Amino acid sequence: MTESLTPALKQALSNDLLESLTGPIATGTLRTLHGSTAFPGKATVVIGMRRAGKTTLLHQLRQERMIRGQRRNQLPYINFEDERLLGLQAADLGFLLEEYGRQVPPPLDGGRVTWSFDEIQAIPGWEKFVRRLLDSGSAEVLITGSSAALLSREIGTSLRGRAWTVPLFPFSFPESLTHAGKTLPEPGQLALSKVRAQVEHDFRTWLEVGGFPEAQRAPSATRGQLLQDYVDVAMLRDVVERHGVTNLAGLRWLLRLLLGNAGGLFSVEKFHAALKSQGIAIGRDTVHELLGYLEDCFLVRTVWMEANSERQRMVNPRKAYPADQGLIPWFDRSGRANLGHALETAVLIELERRRCQVTYVRTASGGEVDFLASNPAGERVLIQVCADASAKETAARELRALEEAGRTYPDAGRLLLTLTRDGSPSSETPGVTVRPAYDWMLEQPAGEYQPFRLDG
Repeated sequence: MTESLTPALKQALSNDLLESLTGPIATGTLRTLHGSTAFPGKATVVIGMRRAGKTTLLHQLRQERMIRGQRRNQLPYINFEDERLLGLQAADLGFLLEEYGRQVPPPLDGGRVTWSFDEIQAIPGWEKFVRRLLDSGSAEVLITGSSAALLSREIGTSLRGRAWTVPLFPFSFPESLTHAGKTLPEPGQLALSKVRAQVEHDFRTWLEVGGFPEAQRAPSATRGQLLQDYVDVAMLRDVVERHGVTNLAGLRWLLRLLLGNAGGLFSVEKFHAALKSQGIAIGRDTVHELLGYLEDCFLVRTVWMEANSERQRMVNPRKAYPADQGLIPWFDRSGRANLGHALETAVLIELERRRCQVTYVRTASGGEVDFLASNPAGERVLIQVCADASAKETAARELRALEEAGRTYPDAGRLLLTLTRDGSPSSETPGVTVRPAYDWMLEQPAGEYQPFRLDG
């Protein structure tokens, strides 16, 4: 044991461990996760933007283990943000195993222990301890941490292939309804005008408010401050402090552009030229780096153009979106109605939530299809998002792009998503499915690819 493990630290660890083994597990609003939440021999690492609910999900995963038959005392949990644990070192973590052995005598039937660690990045060298637990063969490990230290492209290096990442996003539309205490409509109920009207109202509200849990019931002004604080903290802690960024002016310009222009095309070359014209010195490589940092901490999502070659993909601009549609009104300075931008953003995040690989399509005639999505089963679908396609000219433009892209990608389904049922085209188009986006979001994926739910 190292000298850093003082009697006070020992007592704090012992108390936290005892409380975690005996106290209630708070679960909050149940989340839906698509795909597996665990893989044998790997640590489950929950990643996502700050304030999306990672700690709450960790407790839900603990409760799910109880539902599957684990005993309460097999689910230890430690939050390393506890100020009483300041000064703890990786070498001290072995004390947890010793103390657990004292508090919980080994059962006669053995039994698997699931260790849950929150904000574990606060302990330098934590990776070796986690690998030690995994190598024992008798422990499962669940981890969350701030994206400053558990970035999506860094966690694999930290655990050397021993991590199973579980991305978490702000509330989906169904999760927002559950959080508000509302019952999700049963299949077929949306045909009832009264039910549909309520769902469409709730859907518009969710598009405006966004999915961050704390923002759900907050008044508009409070919500705006809350969301801007989220962005500031992520930018400062996950980008500036983490990577030593010194060009703050360039970073702020980039962030405002990406968050306030949802679905817009972004080119590093054009952005670099725009900054240069404003007298802001920044290198092209620096812009690429800053964009990568913003993506890694989940503040920004970008979509590449579908292309046959890497070179063709790289020379075309990307489409950029904020991490949540609720951020758009607070960063879009144009004053335009942004419901269509919010809808397109929400569809992209839902596709990522379902673990789809997403690109956009540029047709030979210059048309554009918002998304080409491939789910984990390899099924592909071309998705056009249009808030209101009831006008003939609008419908013709959106469907023409889908039809042309469909000839290039004949294996892909074709889907047009609208804001409401009344926003659908007046006539049907063979080979194209038209649905309100809320109807699509409320459905469960078919086939083997089913979402995990805590309530079974």
